[in-house]
Amino acid sequence: MEKLQNIAFGIARGIEYLHQGCEQRILHFDIKPHNILLDNSFNPKISDFGLAKLCEKGRSAVSMTAARGTMGYIAPEVFSRHFGNVSYKSDIYSFGMLLLEMVGRRKNIDANVQNVSQVYYPEWVYGRLVQGEDLRIQVEEDGEDVIAKKLAIVGLWCIQWNPVDRPSITCVLQMLEGNGESPSLPPSPFTSTDPMNPSNPSLHRRHLASGLAVISELE
Repeated sequence: MEKLQNIAFGIARGIEYLHQGCEQRILHFDIKPHNILLDNSFNPKISDFGLAKLCEKGRSAVSMTAARGTMGYIAPEVFSRHFGNVSYKSDIYSFGMLLLEMVGRRKNIDANVQNVSQVYYPEWVYGRLVQGEDLRIQVEEDGEDVIAKKLAIVGLWCIQWNPVDRPSITCVLQMLEGNGESPSLPPSPFTSTDPMNPSNPSLHRRHLASGLAVISELE
């Protein structure tokens, strides 16, 4: 689990470089397991910039003419402006979904299963943490459950529905490298029960299951 934490930290450092270390901010738009390469020392490298987009660091939003990304990792605002503006926070959402998959060692969403309430792993994780229960993750050494809990909480912060509620990648790094207690649990991204509410995760999952609709965004 400690090695998993180091990999997560390395991916976050890579995203920090894309968002802060370049002359222009690079938004990847396709952070997912298939685009994370590991060398012989398990150092992660972010790959495949085919969907990436450049933007000025001072800009708070990015214009797009079509949705881009991979189902299960794409931020909600990328396929619908009802969720907010597209920005570097979209990569934060994708990283959060990736982080939760790393912790659970399973996919967050199975698009082939009809009853989505049974397969949405992040919501299950949040419920366990709220109840103070363990995540039922096999650990080999003492303290690994603490690491798993911390990674899960960071992931849940990253997948907040409103982009402004997600942390910057710098804050993510601070949470990941912090020693001792886990970060505080974020507000639930799964509280809405109104099917017409754009923050409803069930609505988002239905979009994911049916594919990405092309959108047109005019500035």
